[in-house]
Amino acid sequence: MGDPRKPRKIYSTPRDPWRADQLAQELFILGTYGLRNKRELWKAQTKLSTIRKQARKLLAASTDVRLREEEILLKSLKRIGIIGFEANIDDVLGLTVENLLERRLQTIVWRKGLSVSPYQSRQLISHRHIMNSDRILSVPSYLVSSEEEGQITLKPGSRFTPIKSEEKQETK
Repeated sequence: MGDPRKPRKIYSTPRDPWRADQLAQELFILGTYGLRNKRELWKAQTKLSTIRKQARKLLAASTDVRLREEEILLKSLKRIGIIGFEANIDDVLGLTVENLLERRLQTIVWRKGLSVSPYQSRQLISHRHIMNSDRILSVPSYLVSSEEEGQITLKPGSRFTPIKSEEKQETK
């Protein structure tokens, strides 16, 4: 089985790591989504690769297997919010790494306006200022499902909670 202290890699590196256009594109994505290092990008690319590989495998499968497995794959991707409710298996093949990175908790917190930048949203999450209904979330790479997206808020009592104008006047 393998040593549990040495888990298997969950990402694969690019085949040609020194191509200028690839380096520029990776750097742009790192800055846009506030990723800590390229390893986080490679994890997302590998996850997307396995999803797309599964879709290609389904297209080549027999009809009865395809119908059964296709429904399961599409249901899981719709639950996460990566694809829309009217999407089919061809839409899965058109996914990009940006679609996956948009569903990360770090990006959702930033897009909701709870932070000024993706880097600040990462800091808020790792410092445990973000909640999902009643649960504190502390993993920036957590994939937020469609149902959970509306429940993400700042923790009550957090110093990053915006103070209403009435409360500002009372404290003065």
